[in-house]
Amino acid sequence: MDDDGQPAGLGGITITDESTVRRAVAAAAIGNVTEWYDFGVYSYLVGTITKVFFSNLPPATATVYAFAVFAVSFLVRPIGGLFFGPLGDRVGRTKVLAITVIMMAVGTFVLGILPSYASIGVAAPLLVLLVRLVQGVSTGGEYGGAMTFIAEYAPDRRRGFLGSWLEFGTLTGYALGASLVTFLTWALTEDQLVSWGWRIPFLLALPLGAVGLYLRVKLEETPAYVHLVEKSESHQGTPAKEALRLLFTKYWRSMLVAGGVIIAWNVTNYVLTAYVPTYVTQTLPPEDRISETASNLLQILVLLILMALITFLGRLSDRIGRRPVLMIGAVALVVFGLPSVLLLRGGGVGTTFLGLLIMGLTLVCFSSTAPATLPALFPTEIRYTGLSITFNLFVSAFAGTAATIIGALVLVTGDLNWPGYYLMAAGVVGAISVYLLSESAGKPLAGSQPAVATEAEAREMLAERREP
Repeated sequence: MDDDGQPAGLGGITITDESTVRRAVAAAAIGNVTEWYDFGVYSYLVGTITKVFFSNLPPATATVYAFAVFAVSFLVRPIGGLFFGPLGDRVGRTKVLAITVIMMAVGTFVLGILPSYASIGVAAPLLVLLVRLVQGVSTGGEYGGAMTFIAEYAPDRRRGFLGSWLEFGTLTGYALGASLVTFLTWALTEDQLVSWGWRIPFLLALPLGAVGLYLRVKLEETPAYVHLVEKSESHQGTPAKEALRLLFTKYWRSMLVAGGVIIAWNVTNYVLTAYVPTYVTQTLPPEDRISETASNLLQILVLLILMALITFLGRLSDRIGRRPVLMIGAVALVVFGLPSVLLLRGGGVGTTFLGLLIMGLTLVCFSSTAPATLPALFPTEIRYTGLSITFNLFVSAFAGTAATIIGALVLVTGDLNWPGYYLMAAGVVGAISVYLLSESAGKPLAGSQPAVATEAEAREMLAERREP
């Protein structure tokens, strides 16, 4: 940044400030921790939530209802994307990301103070549904904006590495949620957990959100957005209706390719983090189940392994390209999707860990690379809009509903292999999409100037341009 707080440049090349980039990545990642901490807590407390808010239903049916409430929040995410996406392109990334982190943190806190079914009857699950709807709208504007934010700050040659920190924040949120739930499950009796203990993780979301908000409001706009505004002082952003028209006419191919990657990535994510904890503790036959404590500890261990790997894979994608890393993940889903589920059905802690680890290693191929891949598919003027609408449309239709659909299919058919079939189908979609994807590693974002980390890199690039 120069003395006026604007991105420095040289000959049409943006020179990013290292300290500002680090703060930008931290702000996006920590805000993401807040968003996904809630989803992690809800997933790992599904068994308790069914007893608190769906105590009038048989256990198997109550579990499906609890997952349905989880899925409903995904169904409204496109609405959040439709509202916040164009707003982010119109008024800037930082303002909108501050709003979304407040909405999510407050929503999670409110969930922690809701009365139970025993207290107010059917109004209790309806209030849970209302809170999840608010959170769904919030998340609809969060993730596409966070991807946009980091991608537009990152130098072209380091976008994969820096983008992977966004998903490091996601994994951290899940790990925090799982760790806290595990501790409470160990420290409290079941009656204490159902009575009041389950509220603690949700209440702690408020201070987490405050940290994320503080970091986000302190940041300047991204260099790409500043450059866009400078090109047109009358810049008003793309209206939602026009953005939709552009997506389905001019950028429909980018939308479909991005959607396929999103399906493979997020089906794996939600099967692992939302469905499997209940699958191995409640859905499997009693003789094949493991305890909730064992399940949570294994999930935490896998998440920690993924956190250790994710930034290395992000850096690798900067060197060898996004497509090879993504394709490995897609092929692994097809080949290992069913075997990973069969390992979960083995009934032992060791086989369960291997099944979780296979799913996790497949997931990290997408989560390390996709945050840098997807923003490159849309130009700056509609990047927030395009990412928010596309991401949430495909997540809502195919990924966020995965736990509910798989749970219902298992309940209706009695076939416990449905999670594996679902993963394999997602892998096929992902492989086709990656095949059609254009390589973006090391290249400027569409509609943006080249971005480098140092003035020396900028001068080197200018010298290369002048060479015959």
